[in-house]
Amino acid sequence: MDKWKRSARLVDMTRILMGAPHKLIPLTTFSEKYSSAKSSISEDLAIIEEVLSREGYGTLETLTGAAGGVRYIPKINIEHAKKVVEQLCDHLSNPERILAGGFLYMSDLLGDVDLLDQIGHIWATVFAKEKIDAIMTVETKGIPLAYAVAYYLRVPVIIVRYDYRVTEGSVVTVNTVSGSSHKIKQLSLSKRSLQEGSRVLIIDDFMKAGGTIQGMIELLGEFNAEVVGVGVMVDSPATEKLVDSYVSLVKVTEINSKQRRVCVELGNFFDVEGETNEEN
Repeated sequence: MDKWKRSARLVDMTRILMGAPHKLIPLTTFSEKYSSAKSSISEDLAIIEEVLSREGYGTLETLTGAAGGVRYIPKINIEHAKKVVEQLCDHLSNPERILAGGFLYMSDLLGDVDLLDQIGHIWATVFAKEKIDAIMTVETKGIPLAYAVAYYLRVPVIIVRYDYRVTEGSVVTVNTVSGSSHKIKQLSLSKRSLQEGSRVLIIDDFMKAGGTIQGMIELLGEFNAEVVGVGVMVDSPATEKLVDSYVSLVKVTEINSKQRRVCVELGNFFDVEGETNEEN
């Protein structure tokens, strides 16, 4: 096979690395594919690392030794993240999105693959330092968000159901109270879907008082699982939250059905990231 030109190597290596986030790839894999010395591959990786870091796409992590290699760690810079969330705020501030009960129509946003990809990239940045075994969400609107995050973190998605399904096999079920309506509802999870002691990231699209998320936390307790974080796309106003610790991208401060007004601002994600940057 003809030896690859350096420009071609750089393009192909970047494609491979960014297409498999968090996957450790031995340097010999690249060396053998491109018929190049490991020293040349290392120089190529340094160039790729420089560009990824400068443009805010992430970093490369290199591990030495016999079991070593390189892996792509997705990250998004705070400026880019702010632009994405500001666009999300603009969409959500449209009064035509107001639904009965103080909810907002978001199905079109949750079907926007470009927006989902960028949100997934943001969440992967927020929880990059956590060891995560699985991502949990509740059916149905949180599912696209969960998979967007799972792509970048390379972990499975676990879906909590409101109703028991025969195809789920044996399930664990908990009762939870809706924080807004105070109605009791059931949340179920297949026993086969999660190993005991797993570290789980909860992702949801919309949180009012947090009853559903609190129910998922209680459900994880039945598996002796650890909640490593909670990510919410939209945090809606409520007199009292049932969940103490969470990271939100957008905060809705007012939904006025009579005056057809929606007030939206940046979520606490930017407060968390600001504190992190100051520490670093």
